[in-house]
Amino acid sequence: MTRPYVEVYTDGSADRFGRGGWAALLRYEGREKLLSGGEAATTNNRMELRAALEALRALKRPCVVVVYTDSQYLQKAFAEGWLERWQRNGWRTRAGAPVKNQDLWRALLEEIRRHEVRWRWVEGHAGHPENERVDREAQRRRRSLPRPET
Repeated sequence: MTRPYVEVYTDGSADRFGRGGWAALLRYEGREKLLSGGEAATTNNRMELRAALEALRALKRPCVVVVYTDSQYLQKAFAEGWLERWQRNGWRTRAGAPVKNQDLWRALLEEIRRHEVRWRWVEGHAGHPENERVDREAQRRRRSLPRPET
């Protein structure tokens, strides 16, 4: 049985107040589904990871997935073996510090076991239509959250 082919475009956004939003656009057989969400206290990197995680979680069966992201943090962790190294080192960086966002990295590793995933980096804010679309949605979700009182 051939696995379905799915394209996924992801983006995350966070502001100086810690409000964050994420978005993922899934394309399969000419259909699209836009997912998004937000968190009141987060970081940009967490939102980038969350977008990819939620996209993979949305797939009901094993697929061949190409994930397009403007996050080098996300793309390089898979493409350049950072995750394997972190795991070998007990979830520590080369400098010996604990890896940030371990909860999301571990959840992503669980999800990619079900799929054949390829990671592609696209330059952000460079006119890539799908990247611009998920960027707008992630920002919209971020802005919909109340600002913390200062």
